[in-house]
Amino acid sequence: MSNRSPRSQCITPKTSDSPSNLDSSSIAMPTSRRDEHEPDMPMSPASDRSSPRPPLWPQHKRSLGIDVPGAVRSIITPKTKSELTYDSKLVILMVGLPARGKSYIVKKLRRYLNWLQYETKVFNVGNLRRVNQASQNQVQSAKFFDPDNSEMKNYRDHLALEVLENLLDWLKDGGRVAIHDATNSTIERRYLLLNRLRDFPHIKVLILESECNDTKILERNFRLKLLGPDYKDKPAATALADFKSRVSNYEKAYQPVGDWEEENNIAYCKIMNVGKKVIAYNISGYLSGQCVFYLMNFNLEDRQIFLTRHGESLDNIQGRIGGDAPLSPSGEKYASALSTFIKEQRVRFALELVRQRHEQEETWISHGLEPLEAGNLLRSSTPEQAFHEKAASISSRQFAVWTSMLQRSMQTAQYFDPDEYDIKHIRFLNEINAAGCEGMTYPEIESKFPKEYAARQANKLYYRYPGIGGESYLDVIHRTQPMIVELERMRESCLIITHRVVMRILLGYLMDKTQQEMPHMDIPMHTLFEVRPKPYGNELRIWKYDQEEDTFKRVQ
Repeated sequence: MSNRSPRSQCITPKTSDSPSNLDSSSIAMPTSRRDEHEPDMPMSPASDRSSPRPPLWPQHKRSLGIDVPGAVRSIITPKTKSELTYDSKLVILMVGLPARGKSYIVKKLRRYLNWLQYETKVFNVGNLRRVNQASQNQVQSAKFFDPDNSEMKNYRDHLALEVLENLLDWLKDGGRVAIHDATNSTIERRYLLLNRLRDFPHIKVLILESECNDTKILERNFRLKLLGPDYKDKPAATALADFKSRVSNYEKAYQPVGDWEEENNIAYCKIMNVGKKVIAYNISGYLSGQCVFYLMNFNLEDRQIFLTRHGESLDNIQGRIGGDAPLSPSGEKYASALSTFIKEQRVRFALELVRQRHEQEETWISHGLEPLEAGNLLRSSTPEQAFHEKAASISSRQFAVWTSMLQRSMQTAQYFDPDEYDIKHIRFLNEINAAGCEGMTYPEIESKFPKEYAARQANKLYYRYPGIGGESYLDVIHRTQPMIVELERMRESCLIITHRVVMRILLGYLMDKTQQEMPHMDIPMHTLFEVRPKPYGNELRIWKYDQEEDTFKRVQ
C-alpha cells in the first residue's frame, strides 16, 4: 500500500458564507442502516425531509456554455482570472460492476475528447492496485473484493482517493477532462469521492455508469478479462471461476446510480447494454453534453473502415493545392482498381471473421470452457456449409461509400455499383479550404506569402489560411465531427474517399494520434488504409496500389 495519505481523509467543514460552500450536516450522507420505508435513499441522521436542503454538488456561477478549441474565445476579467485553474474542467466518475465495459467506454471517450482538443486522461484505480500488489508480492484473488472484508474495503477506498488526488493534481497542471476509472459501485464510495471534489466548486462532475444484463455480451466480456493483467498467467477455467466470484462479491454491495444522485442534484449518465438505452440526468455543461451525445452513438459490431485519398488529379500532377480538378489517367486507373479490391475485401473479411470466431471457440473448448454462439459451427453436421453460409451473411451486409463533393473524390467512386453500395457525397469531407492560396503550389505560397508560409510551418494545427472561408486543421476537426459520430453509430463497413488533410484528421481519431502527430501523418497518394475496431484499440492495415501490376499490396 502506498504511504501517501490522501488529503480527502481529513476534510473539515467550510465556514465561508459563499453559496458554493455547503454545510456538511445538510448533505444526504450514506449510512450503513437504511430507512425501512426508503431502502434505496441513504439519509444523514441529521437530515430532515420536511425542510429543503442545498444539493451535495454546488451550482456554478459562471456559464458553462459552448467552448470549442480554435473557434471560441472567452473574455477574461480580473475577477474571473482567479477561477481559471479549475474552471471549465470536467471530472467523470465511472460506476459499474466488472466486465460491463467501463474501460472500453473510457478509452473511446478519452480518444474522442483528445481528438476534439480537450486534453483528457484516464486514471485507473485497478492499475494502482496491481502495482501495489506486485511490489508486495501479493496474489490477486476474489477475496480482495469481498464487501464483508472491512480491511480490504478500506484499502480499496484508500486507493480510489489516492487516484483522485493524482487526478486533481493533473487538472491543476493544465488537464481539461479527467476520468476516474473504477467500479465506484456503492453510494458510500461515490459520496467519499464527491465530498473531496466539493473543495473544487468550479470543476464539473459527471457520473457515468455502465450497466449490462445481456448474457451474451457479459459472457464474452468475462472471457476477455482472462486476457487481462489479473489473469494472464492462470488456467482459463480457474481464472474465469475466480473472476465470476469477484463479480459476485461486487454484486452483494452494488448500488446503481439513480435516486441518491438525483436527490443531491448530481449529473449522471447511465449506459445500458452498450448504448441500447441511455438515461441522462441534469446534464448542463458543454463538455458533459458532448460526452453524453457521443456515448449514444457507438456499438461493438465487427466491421471495416477503409479510408483513401481520391485518385491522382490534374492539379496533383502540378503540385497545386485545393481547386476542383478532375482525375488524371493514373487517377482513373486507381479508381477502377479500388472498386475491384474493395469487393474482394468484403468477401475475405467475412471469411476471416467467421474463421477467427471458430478458432476462438476451439480455444475456449480446449481450456475446458463452453463455446459461445459461434460454437454452432463445431456442432453442425455440415460445418463447411455452415461456415460459408455465415460468411455469406456477413459479406452481404450493407456497405457505405462516402466521398466529398469535389469531383476528384466523386470520380474515384464512379466504378462502385449503387445497387451494391450505399453511396453518399458529403460536404463535410471536402478538403481544407485554402482560400487565398487555392490553386497555388507551396513554392508559390512561400514566394508570394512568406509570412503565411512560415506561420503554417510553425503550427499547422492552428494555422488558418488567409481569405474568406479559409480554414485551419481545428476548423476541419469540428467540421468533420458529425462524420466521427456517424462512424461510431453505423454497424456496416464503409469506404471514405476524401483528401489529405481530412484523412489525417479522421485517421488521427481512429488511431488515437496526438495533436502534435496528426497534422504530420504521412498519407501517400493511391494508398488504402483499413481500420478494424477492436475492444482494446483499433487495428490498422495499409495497402499500396501498384500501378504496373494493377493490384494492391499490403505494406502494414
